[in-house]
Amino acid sequence: MLRKTRSMKLIAIGLTLCILLMAGCSSNGAKGNESVNKPSNTAGNNTATPSSDDEYRIVSTTVAITDILDALDLNVVGKPSTAKPLPERYSDAIEVGNPMSPDMELVKSLKATHVLSVTTLQHDLEDTFKGLGIEARFLDFTSIEDMKTEITKLGAEFNRVEQAAALVESYDKKISDIKAEVADQQAPTVLILMGIPGSYLVATENSYIGDLVKQLGGANVVTDSKVEFVSSNTEFLQQGNPDVILRAAHGMPEEVIKMFDDEFKQNDIWKHFNAVKNERVYDLPEDFFGTTGNLAADEALDILADMLYPDRKG
Repeated sequence: MLRKTRSMKLIAIGLTLCILLMAGCSSNGAKGNESVNKPSNTAGNNTATPSSDDEYRIVSTTVAITDILDALDLNVVGKPSTAKPLPERYSDAIEVGNPMSPDMELVKSLKATHVLSVTTLQHDLEDTFKGLGIEARFLDFTSIEDMKTEITKLGAEFNRVEQAAALVESYDKKISDIKAEVADQQAPTVLILMGIPGSYLVATENSYIGDLVKQLGGANVVTDSKVEFVSSNTEFLQQGNPDVILRAAHGMPEEVIKMFDDEFKQNDIWKHFNAVKNERVYDLPEDFFGTTGNLAADEALDILADMLYPDRKG
């Protein structure tokens, strides 16, 4: 069993905070956007319920949600503050702060009918939203299936059923196509390392990247956990002897990759892993492999398939 020491718990907390803050790196504020969407009906979870003659005013507080709203051809009046590029159509939307700590008063001033965040931030934000009379909705993007369900719900709520169905179908087709391409290949065992500068944890199949691996048939070497991340114990992990090691770098990717490189050189145990012996250690590009589901899931699946199945026919 993995050692669950107090120091590892602190590392886990630090990792979570760093990842969440990384998603909300601030950029220059933008001016207001009056481009909004006509509703097809009245929807629940609103701070101001629109009538048939009113307009939806959506505030998106995360990058992943913002990109998906764009794919559904929906406009927003509020967007997250981030160093990451957002769709051009939202250039005039008001920045409401980073996803982990949005400016609640600013959000309220936008008179939003819908405020959207994610379930991974619900524990930290829900009470604050409620205290200001803002009824936020928290979308579950912790797996491909959960994300598809949320996209379908958004499509129904905002009269974008066809767009939502097309997006969901694209993910289903990608997974189906890849499985067909690798049907005659042995599924690999996989170890996923999630790192920030100075520390790393092991991602289970309950994490988003772990779920991507699972969708493609890969077997996570950590099988006895119900949480997303567990502390690292190289002796225990070596017993699983994974065919593939995936390294996800977050916060400061270049620094984290260097940390991983140093760890693999200086810690003698790594050379005994089959994945290291066979040169099947891969660094996952951060743009495609976040901690929650996002619009780039189909591209992430393609990248991952090439790593798991080097003889893939696609």
